[in-house]
Amino acid sequence: VQLQASGGGLVQAGGSLRLSCAASGRTLVGYTVGWFRQVPGKEREFVSGVSGSTYYADSVKGRFTISRDNAKNTVYLQMNNLKPEDTAKYYCSAGSSTTLFLRGLGDYWGQGTQVTVSS
Repeated sequence: VQLQASGGGLVQAGGSLRLSCAASGRTLVGYTVGWFRQVPGKEREFVSGVSGSTYYADSVKGRFTISRDNAKNTVYLQMNNLKPEDTAKYYCSAGSSTTLFLRGLGDYWGQGTQVTVSS
């Protein structure tokens, strides 16, 4: 599976962005798919994931919404009310085990897309 992340950019605080994670090579059906983020010098952290259920980090609950379009083999992350602390490189990941995925041990990773939120 190849994962292509897109949709990052520069936005002011309070603004919105939508990230996309498009997969090729095989279907994402049956995988837990979602996003992690990392700031230089810090550990990568879980943001959100979707299997049959949705999962969110506490820091993004109520602001971010994850969804998947199986027909397009794509997962989306709608990010609203962005804050400067959301600034990071966002990585798409997919895992056959939800438990391992949530621990950052997904089977597949995309190249990342930069999100920068200015104050």
